[in-house]
Amino acid sequence: MKILIGDDHVLFREGLRRLLEQLRDNATFAEASNFDELLDMAASKDEAYDLVLTDLRMPGWPGFSGIGMLRDRQPNAKVVVVSASEAQADVREALENGAAGYIPKSSSVKIMLSALDLIFSGGVYVPATVLREGVEPDQRGAGGVIPPTDPQLEQLLTQRQREVLDRLREGKSNKQIAHELGLSEGTVKIHMTAIFKSLGVRNRTQAAMAFPQSHSA
Repeated sequence: MKILIGDDHVLFREGLRRLLEQLRDNATFAEASNFDELLDMAASKDEAYDLVLTDLRMPGWPGFSGIGMLRDRQPNAKVVVVSASEAQADVREALENGAAGYIPKSSSVKIMLSALDLIFSGGVYVPATVLREGVEPDQRGAGGVIPPTDPQLEQLLTQRQREVLDRLREGKSNKQIAHELGLSEGTVKIHMTAIFKSLGVRNRTQAAMAFPQSHSA
């Protein structure tokens, strides 16, 4: 596995590299300290990366369009944001511009490795710290959530995303879903973006038809 890391802090790059060595024993690494350098390395015809990790707002950062620029140069790579920011707006912008996940720098080693495992399984990782609002029934054993019967769906989506998808299939609006799950509409939109990306669809109708119902009526 070839991994490209873009971050302007040397110590963080070194720590991230050592952490990722736990993910794949045979991983090889390349590092960039600013976005222009990161983009040049991604554009190399001699290198095909499996994973590109990029910070936000590093020197030369062009805005969230930079994620699309990296994806254009490494179309087969998973482009993942690793940032100190935990703002909902940043998470949503990153996902909408093609990021396969958004991992806060405050994440533990266990969470970061789990996030990357999910991403390589085809899912989209969204940090719980950004989504945690109000009552979280799926974290407290309440809410009557029924696990999906489709194992592929269970692998791709988090439990909270499956709850959102179930209500989407019932024809409920983002406002209704937010009310039922005790979330803001902004959080529901982040979940929707992650669901669409994970299932490879573009809209609510396609998402509803992508897999069999996750529970019986």
